[in-house]
Amino acid sequence: MSKPSPVGTVMIAAARAAGRSLARDFGEVENLQVSKKGPADFVSNADHRAEQIIYDSLTKARPGYGFLMEERGLVEGSDKSNRFIVDPLDGTLNFLHGQPHYAVSIGLEREGKLLAGVVYDVAKNEIFWAETGRGAWLDQRKLIVAARKNTEEAVLAMGSPWVGRGAEAHRLFAGELGSLTPVTAGLRRNGSAALDLAWVAAGRFDGFWERGLKPWDIAAGIVLVREAGGYVEEIDGGDVLETGNILATNEPLMPKLRERLRKAKAFMGG
Repeated sequence: MSKPSPVGTVMIAAARAAGRSLARDFGEVENLQVSKKGPADFVSNADHRAEQIIYDSLTKARPGYGFLMEERGLVEGSDKSNRFIVDPLDGTLNFLHGQPHYAVSIGLEREGKLLAGVVYDVAKNEIFWAETGRGAWLDQRKLIVAARKNTEEAVLAMGSPWVGRGAEAHRLFAGELGSLTPVTAGLRRNGSAALDLAWVAAGRFDGFWERGLKPWDIAAGIVLVREAGGYVEEIDGGDVLETGNILATNEPLMPKLRERLRKAKAFMGG
């Protein structure tokens, strides 16, 4: 078994600490479902608490490192080479509705390249971690992407555009569904991009695609997929961290899925 580096160990500890806070708050948010006010404000506070825990933990362990965080945005550090990319609660809508499928996601970027990633599935107490050259792991089990070569056998995860994304995004998504539904074994929409990518790395999904994500949604998951032997591309050929248009799968399926997604966009006039 490969062990995480010192910085990887620090990232895992920070994710677990934030997860403990989220787990406590999750028990409360379930009780808020019946309240007239609703749990939205409570979840926002839970998000901020978890992010503060991560920030404090990582700053203490690695003073000078910068941050890109969902809530507080870009935090410049004195060390310009290293930056943590953090989503303290990925799967907020699930959390909001009392659904136990959400995660803490922490990535590390060094000299502009993703180096390490940790995704913590709080409800299942599963720690997915990966570092460049050390492989991808679920606790102590080495991960490898699924080996399926045919789309007809593949189960894919995806993310759908939400209210406010605009008619064009919804039209494109409908076209992508129309292209992939007839040629795959099944499609799943679970509501956490970080966990979708972790599950691709673990072979639970054969691939994942979504458009318009943020760096903190996908940074850790990208490292996981790559270190598990998978491939990650920007759907249309750009920079995936800039556009957030991500396709992750294994080598045989990548060209097949990429072609279908691009043809769907062309057909929809994108």
